[in-house]
Amino acid sequence: MIDRLEKEVDMLERHLQVLRMVIENEPIGIVKMSNETGYPHHKVRYSLRVLEEENLIEPSSQGAITTERTSEFVDELDEKVDDLVDKMESMKIDAAAEAE
Repeated sequence: MIDRLEKEVDMLERHLQVLRMVIENEPIGIVKMSNETGYPHHKVRYSLRVLEEENLIEPSSQGAITTERTSEFVDELDEKVDDLVDKMESMKIDAAAEAE
């Protein structure tokens, strides 16, 4: 049960790392991202595809670039992560037992 969540969080972390690289280095290609992150090309390519489907990046002839939606997403990201952390904290069984 938790294994799936861990895999999803790891994948989200990779997607966000790829997005961060695009934001900081645009335009940037798969090979450079793969070399700098250590992720295999196919994983970088998959993350780029996911980010493109979310309209957070778009392809260009020189590599991936950000879109108009990117800054809005980034502005909201920290709050969404904080909300998820709070939700996960409330799910701890030890914390619930100690509160009683």
